[in-house]
Amino acid sequence: MPNRNIKVGSSEGRDFDCYLAVPETQQPVPAVVLASAIHGVDRDLRGIADEFAASGFIAAAPDLFWRTVPGPLERSDPRAATRAQPRLARIRTGEQDLVDVLSLLRKLPSFNGSAAAMGFCYGGPYAVLGPRRLGFDAGISCHGSQMHDFIAELEGVGRPVCIIWGDQDHLAPAPVRESYLAAGARLNDVEVHVVPGVQHGYMMRGKTAAFDRKAYDYSMGRAFDILGSLRT
Repeated sequence: MPNRNIKVGSSEGRDFDCYLAVPETQQPVPAVVLASAIHGVDRDLRGIADEFAASGFIAAAPDLFWRTVPGPLERSDPRAATRAQPRLARIRTGEQDLVDVLSLLRKLPSFNGSAAAMGFCYGGPYAVLGPRRLGFDAGISCHGSQMHDFIAELEGVGRPVCIIWGDQDHLAPAPVRESYLAAGARLNDVEVHVVPGVQHGYMMRGKTAAFDRKAYDYSMGRAFDILGSLRT
């Protein structure tokens, strides 16, 4: 089954776009749902999805902005700064999109029923919300933003959550990182990593000069490990 764009039936009655990458396998495998940065499902995010599929996992990347300005946008496009506002309301609305994608994945014969939510920048909070209350089995956040509004959701999460930032991330100031580090030290299911010398957007090859190969590989490695734990 080639990697392709599909339509997901929304609980609101309309369809929205989703990029789906499925590995060649005879055995059911875990899935990861990628919650994009503000730029949407662009080449960077599709490349990450393809890498998961090449490593034996299903990956789905939904368009979380289909209600406002759909599709990927360039950093210079002024619509990118406004289509996700008001931020907290948009994130809450997008929770149902992740649930709808998970429902679609459950229909795939190659899905083993276990999935992680992995968020980038704007999508970072879904790494916490996914396992906390959306039916996901784990969450991974890479250079997540607005994260201070969701730290309380870590209490009693009961499923693996991995948060990764660079220490030069201007959207994750020191007090936010310190709060999460303290939560990670206290909660068995939560791990928090702060990578020295790394900026915001380090996962995105084409969108920012902040791309960092070592931090990228480290983050993908942690994601592979977490997904690997969901194989059984």
